[in-house]
Formats: sequence, C-alpha cells, structure tokens
Amino acid sequence: MGKAFYQPHEFSILQDSFALQLSEEYQSKQNEQVLIYSVGALNKTIVNKYDYNNKSGWNRIKIDKIKLPTYANGSIAFDYMEAYIKELEAERIKELEAYLVATGLNDYALTAEEQQLIEDFRNGGVSNYGEFMLGDLFEIQKTLSFNKDKLTTVGDKKYAYVTRTSLNNGILQYTDFVNNENINSENTYSLGLLQMNFFYQKSKWYAGQFVRKITPKFKMDDNIAKYFNTILNKQQKLLLSVLVRSIDKTFNNTKIKLPITDTGDIDFNYMIKYIRAIEKLVIRGVIEWKDKQIEATKNITNQ
Repeated sequence: MGKAFYQPHEFSILQDSFALQLSEEYQSKQNEQVLIYSVGALNKTIVNKYDYNNKSGWNRIKIDKIKLPTYANGSIAFDYMEAYIKELEAERIKELEAYLVATGLNDYALTAEEQQLIEDFRNGGVSNYGEFMLGDLFEIQKTLSFNKDKLTTVGDKKYAYVTRTSLNNGILQYTDFVNNENINSENTYSLGLLQMNFFYQKSKWYAGQFVRKITPKFKMDDNIAKYFNTILNKQQKLLLSVLVRSIDKTFNNTKIKLPITDTGDIDFNYMIKYIRAIEKLVIRGVIEWKDKQIEATKNITNQ
C-alpha cells in the first residue's frame, strides 16, 4: 500500500511487494546508514499518498520525487547521510543507557539462586511438574466487539483496541473511552482467532471481531503473565487444527505442565524468579551491545 522498510539480510517478497536498491550509478555509496536514510526519505513521500484503495506500485513510485541532501554542485551528499544516521543511532543509545539507569534495569547481575535456576533449566528444568487443565486455570469468553469506526481519538487514547493481528501485542491502535459495556478487564489475555496468538493485556482494552478474552482464575503478576504467555502460545498449533466453534472446548480440555511445590501446588514463586533471571540475561545482552556501540560511535558524537 506504500511503505518501505530497510532489510539488512537476504529476503523474499510476496505478491504486490517490491525489492528496491540504489541504481548502479550509486552502488559504491551504498551502506546501512545510507539505505536507512533513503528509506526515511522515501516514506516521507509515499506513506500518506497511497492506501488500500489507492495502491502503490513501482510504475507509480518510480516517478515520485524525494528530497536528499546535496552539495553545491548538485551531487548527493552520501557522506552526510551516513554521518547523520550514525549520530542519531548514538543519541538513541545514550537515551537507552539513561533509561536503563533510571529504571534500575542496568543491574543485571544474577544472584546465586538465579544462576542456579538458569543452570537447572539448561539441564532439563525443575524436577517437579504437574499436569493442569487450562479450563481449571482460565476462563475463556467471547468479547463484545465493535468495528474500528467506533474508536475515538479525543482524549488520552489510553485503551488498546485489540484485533486478530499477530503484531504489536495484538493492538491495532489506541482509543479514548468508548463505553463501559465493551471494556475488557486488565490482567487478562486476548486470543485472536485468525492466527491463535495469545497476548497479555495489562490494562483495560477493547476488542475487534473474532477475539476471545482469557481470564486467569489466580492472582496475576507481570512475571507470571510472561511465563504463561509462552505456555499459552505453545497451544497455537492445536487450536489452529480445530474449527472456531470448537475453540472454547479445546482450550478448556487442554492439559499443560507446570512447575509444582512439594505439596503439589503450582509453584508461582518459581515462575517469578525464573522470569526475572531470564530478563537479566536479556538486559545483559542489551547493555553489552550498547556499550560496544557507544565506544564505536564516540568520535561521531564528538563531531
């Protein structure tokens, strides 16, 4: 419909899509930063010009004009484009660093207990697991849905409008208050019936067509929610194999394995500690990458 994306790796395309590259005249100038800059310039021209009812295509886009920096002699300033993107990247990395410090996420050192949890997982996980029916743990319900034309952009737009999309946590866009009748409660999961993706919805939300609400019958915690998010989405293949009218029954009768305590109860405490340990490992990877990037771009930010 008219939006370009930079692709750093080899890729294939589907119908109505096109692969673009710099012309042969400028191939020697092509690098990651130049392409990112070019994509931004291209999107400024085409994003609001084309839509579903006015589709773009190469025969139309190739005659569109974009704005690029130039020298006095009219040649394209590719070195400026490269330096500009590198400087933006450096600024964003510094913003990330400040955010990690402000939120305390820069502390990624594993405790001895967390290190043991990771080692246990790599060696097969905890020894005690129990089987549980999803229907005993969650309630699956149809949602009172409405179409996109009911949304409002007036106000804070604090409510997510969740649809069948598998992207962006199932959220198509945000809306201000529409009505009380259609609001789905916070700390629940949405299930889009097109691709059977489960998404944890921490705040109250509205639903589009063909979306189920999954409500836990236990006290929810952010880390517990993340643990179950993986468990639930492992059922995707099973749910795709049945008709939509059988989704509720199939969901309720599905058995899953969960860590348990010595008394046979679900070990929610283990889930919380495990997710915290995984998050620290992920944050450590981000911080190590960030440190390398900052060191590599110090000369650019100084300039």
